[in-house]
Amino acid sequence: MNLISQDLIWWITVFDLPAMAGLFWLIWRTRHDSERAIDHLQDLLEARCSQLREGLNAFKLEVAKNYASHNDLRDLEERLTQHLLRIEAKLDSTALKAEAVHANKISKD
Repeated sequence: MNLISQDLIWWITVFDLPAMAGLFWLIWRTRHDSERAIDHLQDLLEARCSQLREGLNAFKLEVAKNYASHNDLRDLEERLTQHLLRIEAKLDSTALKAEAVHANKISKD
């Protein structure tokens, strides 16, 4: 029995311990590589996210600048002012006519 136990100890020492050490190193290395890959992907994702935010902000600024230009706003303001002046003139002439009719009515009475 002593011979079998010595052979078993020799077998464990020569083959099993290095194999277990190799497996342990392989598992550790795989875990380390996967953590490094996850960190790299997280950094890449954050960079892309910031690029998208910057692009969206630039697009919003572009739309705000070009959606309604100053010339368009001036033209619109001019048109509105002209329409309001015409309405005011019509109201004034209507008020004058109504006042004249009222004055004629009073003078006839």
